[in-house]
Parts: sequence; structure tokens; C-alpha cells
Amino acid sequence: MTNNEMPPALELHDVSVSYHKKPVLYGVDMALPAGSLAGLIGPNGAGKSTLIKAAMGLLPVHSGWVKFFGEPLEGVRKRVGYVPQREEVDWDFPVSVMDVVLMGRYGHLGWLRRPGKADRRVAEESLEKVGMLPFRDRQISNLSGGQQQRVFLARALAQDSDLYLMDEPFAGVDAATEKAIITLLKEWREKGKTILVVHHDLTTARDYYDRLVLLNMRVVASGPTADVFTMELLQKTYGGRLTILSDVAAEAQRAEDGVKI
Repeated sequence: MTNNEMPPALELHDVSVSYHKKPVLYGVDMALPAGSLAGLIGPNGAGKSTLIKAAMGLLPVHSGWVKFFGEPLEGVRKRVGYVPQREEVDWDFPVSVMDVVLMGRYGHLGWLRRPGKADRRVAEESLEKVGMLPFRDRQISNLSGGQQQRVFLARALAQDSDLYLMDEPFAGVDAATEKAIITLLKEWREKGKTILVVHHDLTTARDYYDRLVLLNMRVVASGPTADVFTMELLQKTYGGRLTILSDVAAEAQRAEDGVKI
């Protein structure tokens, strides 16, 4: 089966979500092809994190439906990984780095089985991949923000999912960690994984992702980055706030002019 014949890795149809009767997402339609590295961008309050959480069943969907690989989440949960915002995790919980990464193996084991040698080997390899193996016995509360995010990525690696939904993995990390994260995500894409990332930095979005979803309570545009990262579509998404981002606006205009040529 070719990529064109495969169902989307993630598909939302007419999805609406409200907080306390206040609409946050309206009639969202989007389809993310398998094998994509996509950025989900939009202004603050646009509903980016809400979309991720609603897709994962962490928030109720008031209308529409969500499918993963053509099926409801319950049927393919093992194939879907979720990396929440770092602020949503209780980092004071008394577990070690290795404990956190081993949690990524429970989808393969089931909750009644304990991780074995093979699982520990996978966890160690995952920690080594993100440069955190020397910290495997350290309590997670004693890590820096960047180190905590690397541990999250190691857990995702150990989970070995086909699709990952990541909520702001670059937030609060140093430049070296950001570089390590995007390098790893591009490696996953080359291996056929699909990744959707909530992203805030417009100055890097064009270079990081092969696809973009522009969201402002509704999907403004979704598609290949070269088609979507245009001044017109960004202006529709961000409104007057885009004028503040003069460098980004100028880059988008240059890219658009280049396409026209």
C-alpha cells in the first residue's frame, strides 16, 4: 500500500471543543499524512494544546470525530504516543529517570507485567540517544528543564509508537537541547514515524517542519510548508499580531515571492 492509499495517521472532522461552555475549537478539519513531521502553529489562545488533548481523549469533543490510522484511538492506542507540556507533570514525584523511561514500555507489556532485561536495554538505548544515560538513576526533580524534556523524549523513544503528538517540546529548553530534539524528530520521520508538534517560534517553523497546520480556533490552512508558510495565510492566522514579527513576515514574503518566480 502506498502512502497515497494509506489512511491519514491523524484525521479530525468537524471537531469542536468548549471549556465551561466557551468554544475553543470550531469545526476543525485536518488530515495528517503518515510519515509527516508537522508543526501546529497559531497565536496564544488559538486552541493548539486543546486540539492535541482532544485528539488524545483527554478533553471531551462536543462534535465531530477523531481517527488514527483510520480507526478510533481505542483500537490503535499502542501506536500513538503523547508528550505533554512539561508544566503539566508533577516533577516532585519520587521516581528516577530510568523509571520514567520504562513507563514508555508499558504499552508493550501491559500493566500486570514488570519490565524485563530487554525493556531495560531499550530504555538505556533511548536515554543514550538523547544524552541522558549518565543520569538514569537521578531523581527527576533534580533535573534542569532541558534535561526533563530529554527524558520525555527518551520515554517516547522507548514507547516506539508510529505517531507522536507533542505539546510544546521546545518550551524552556536551551539551544543544544532544541537542536537535539529536532534532529531526533527528523530521524523519526526518516524511519516512517509521524509527528505533530505544537510550536510557537515562527522563526524556526519553516526550517523544522515539512508540513504546517495554521490554527486559530479553526484550521486556517494545512499542507506542505512551502504552500502554507505565506504572508497571506500567516496574516489570516495571526491578524495584526503578525506585524510585530517583522522578521518572520519578511521571510514569509520572500519565500512567497520565490515560489512565484
